[in-house]
Amino acid sequence: MAQDVLCEVNSCKYWANGNKCAASSIYVVSHRGKQASHSEETDCKTFEPKI
Repeated sequence: MAQDVLCEVNSCKYWANGNKCAASSIYVVSHRGKQASHSEETDCKTFEPKI
């Protein structure tokens, strides 16, 4: 499993210095069921807005 997950979405509550994701787990979904061919066809469902 990946040690470091990079993220550039600094409006997410899990964003940390160095563009790191500080969430304990990551949930990524595909727009096309279980198949995706490009990153644009996916979304990070772990995202929560920073308050």
